[in-house]
Amino acid sequence: MRAVLLFLVGLLAFSAPAAAVQPDEVLKNPALEQRARGISSGLRCLVCQNQSIDDSDAPLAKDLRILVRERLTAGDSDGAVIDFVVARYGDFVLLRPPMNVRTIALWAAPFLIVLFGAAFLWRQRNRSSAPASVALTAEEQARLDELVKRSDG
Repeated sequence: MRAVLLFLVGLLAFSAPAAAVQPDEVLKNPALEQRARGISSGLRCLVCQNQSIDDSDAPLAKDLRILVRERLTAGDSDGAVIDFVVARYGDFVLLRPPMNVRTIALWAAPFLIVLFGAAFLWRQRNRSSAPASVALTAEEQARLDELVKRSDG
């Protein structure tokens, strides 16, 4: 049993993620294929959202991989291909979107969440601390004594 477990752990440790690129998608020109892989690894699968189109098996990812290869074959530069895809799908298609006016919320959100969380925790901590005991005034003590006498008698 232990040997099987060690084998499985070793298999997982040395296995690499499989790329979803199909053999019929691969370009004959190795330099163009390398460029296509570089571009595809930076584009988000709009179906899976946390995978690049290079790693996704979704039909839309396949269409985007083919589009990238077609644009490269037509002579577009890497930047032109990326600009074309971004013009069609927006900055969301980039796995590393640029910081600009449209994406500032995306970049600021993690910091704002941490800031608001820290403010909330600080406020809760200060709110939950018990106030120091305060002595009753003579008038309050007299009123309390009167209420206690009524309830006893």
